[in-house]
Amino acid sequence: MPENIPATEANLPVPPPGEAAVVVTPPAASSRERFRGLIWLVAAAFFMQALDSTIVNTAVPAMADALNVTPLGMRTALTSYVLTLAIFIPASPWLCDRFGTRRIFAAAIATFTVGSLLCGIAQSLPQLVASRVLQGLGGAALMPVGRYVLVRSIDKRDFVRAMSTVATVGLLGSVLGPLLGGALAQFTSWRLIFLINVPVGLVGLWMNRRSMPDYRLDDVHAFDFVGFLLFAAASAMLLTASEVASGGGGQWLWIAIYGVLAVVFGCIYVWHSRHTDHPVADLNLLRVRSVWVSLAGNLFTRLGVSGMFLLLVLFLQVGCGWSPLMAGLMMVPQALGSITAKWGINRLINRLGYRRLLFNNTLIVAVLLASFALLGQGSPMWLIALMVYVYGGFMGMQYTAMNTLIYNDLDVKYASQASSMASTAQYLSMSFGIALASLLMEALLQGHAHEAYIPAFRWTVLLLGVVTATASWVFSRLQKDDRPSRATRTTD
Repeated sequence: MPENIPATEANLPVPPPGEAAVVVTPPAASSRERFRGLIWLVAAAFFMQALDSTIVNTAVPAMADALNVTPLGMRTALTSYVLTLAIFIPASPWLCDRFGTRRIFAAAIATFTVGSLLCGIAQSLPQLVASRVLQGLGGAALMPVGRYVLVRSIDKRDFVRAMSTVATVGLLGSVLGPLLGGALAQFTSWRLIFLINVPVGLVGLWMNRRSMPDYRLDDVHAFDFVGFLLFAAASAMLLTASEVASGGGGQWLWIAIYGVLAVVFGCIYVWHSRHTDHPVADLNLLRVRSVWVSLAGNLFTRLGVSGMFLLLVLFLQVGCGWSPLMAGLMMVPQALGSITAKWGINRLINRLGYRRLLFNNTLIVAVLLASFALLGQGSPMWLIALMVYVYGGFMGMQYTAMNTLIYNDLDVKYASQASSMASTAQYLSMSFGIALASLLMEALLQGHAHEAYIPAFRWTVLLLGVVTATASWVFSRLQKDDRPSRATRTTD
């Protein structure tokens, strides 16, 4: 075989004289196939972050006993991670533009892994809090950078399916977290809750070198440090206010102070962003209808549903007397329902469009959330599992549709900013949702414990259902014809 002829050409038959050769071009691989390794790398990062966000909760008593503090005193170890995420996420777009996605994603994985190691060997609460902050520094770049790279790499016709894969793997982390946390704390040591991230992080660093593309800009603008401080201060004050509110104790003065400070810093940032060329969070993106609807819809939806996981686990344990392990196992049907529904969400978006799908699906989620008020101490296990499964299915469709809507009408050059804003809004709204659920339960219990828990749970889920239903009005603000173009549609 001649050396200068590729093997695929050398094996082709020679056409008869006077006839043109027919060249058969193999079909190009889809972007999902070409970037399969990238999809699984981002999914693994989402899994690690989701696992760490939920795995600590069930081990709080064991951790408090080992560190010689009360379980309530462990609150700072839980909130410091979320605070750090919300504060540092807006810096990720500039870091990617300046240093490249491959380097920043590797630094994020390494920082998160080192933070996990330090959490696992912490000997006091201050050491644990400092290590959790370091974890948050790494985690702050995992989600927005991962989304940004997927938007840059995956074609629009494949993007929803790619995000469904990533979200499903992340969902498994959220479900396995409470189960794994309880099992490790009960049968081994709570320190393994953090140390388990170390080998996962090392594998992630290896995958990053093989599969992560390196997107960056040649000419990078100066970082908006003033805007970053203002945005961080506003976010921190909002999250602090919600955490103080959910802690109870009637600390309304401090809640008001933190709330006012958040509004002040927020207003100053809005003014600052309009007078700078490259703000850390470009509020001009809110002029795009799909962007502001996605962010506002996310806020109201998560405000209603984010506290449901906590409420249901406590309802089963406190109200119904279930063991922690059995209550944790009841979260599995939710994951199975969400995984089942996610594989069909792309087809539904193509057929119904974002407006019709999110408007109707949000109302269904609100009704399903309120239907948990029908449960009582004698409710059979199979009925609860069925309700959790159906609820998880519709919530899976809701999350995937909301998370992809923000990119629907946006140019790819704004994808990094949009990803950062979406991630920050997600963590803020999750914190507000948990705080709202806790405040409602506290108000309805009125100092009573076990005997009033089930009625309080019922009224709380009813009220949260009403809050969730308000998001349907937000999604109705979308354009009626918001389906992907025919050229970009795909099937599942």
